[in-house]
Amino acid sequence: MSGHSKWATIKHKKGAADAKRGKIFTKLIKEISIAARLGGGDITANPRLRAAVLKARTANMPKDNVDRAIKKGLGELEGVDYQEITYEGYGPGGVAILIDVLTDNRNRTAADIRYILNRGGGNLGETGCVSYLFKRKGVIGFDAGKVTEDRVLEVALEAGAEDVSREGEVIEVITDPDEFETVLNALEKAGLEQVSAEITKVPDSYVTLDNEKTGKAVKLIEALDDHDDVQNVSSNLDIPEDFSPDE
Repeated sequence: MSGHSKWATIKHKKGAADAKRGKIFTKLIKEISIAARLGGGDITANPRLRAAVLKARTANMPKDNVDRAIKKGLGELEGVDYQEITYEGYGPGGVAILIDVLTDNRNRTAADIRYILNRGGGNLGETGCVSYLFKRKGVIGFDAGKVTEDRVLEVALEAGAEDVSREGEVIEVITDPDEFETVLNALEKAGLEQVSAEITKVPDSYVTLDNEKTGKAVKLIEALDDHDDVQNVSSNLDIPEDFSPDE
């Protein structure tokens, strides 16, 4: 899980800066709204909504914003009708990339994603070209400065988690999607506070590139992740432990 964990560390640092700019709020509002639309407004009965609200809380989004986003999703307040789309493509060195978006303008977003990929040395692929390389997993992140890996490991494995790994500042717990809620509840009951919790796409294996191509691929992934319509970017890029995103 080194590639995913390293990217989680980069996103953890980047997320703090994004939150200050307010950009992450826009993405969170979209995710909360569509989660409520698809699964209802009860957080206890809607795992996707619960994960989105957890992200919002971690990003210090005001509760009023969260409540309004849920009401928009339920149709109680006027809101935008977003479409969920996943784009598939390749980055430098042939790394596989999945891009999950929520958009109110499919044509605009498709053009933007294609442009970012091409500019970053990648290209947009056909549906199914790389998605088979990934599996849906529950991923729960912890700040390694606040909890110990041993304690997380003990509780998570007892609750049915598949794996626990640490990369830099982030400890990640990986679960089967069906066990996500069970493991998350067990960790919370043990007093372990998460910094993130989501069901996302994790690659079966990773691709290792040289330093130059790794740097280009990370910049491309960051550029995609920075787009307002992009909710999540998954890749099978193996990022070395000593890699710095500023390289």
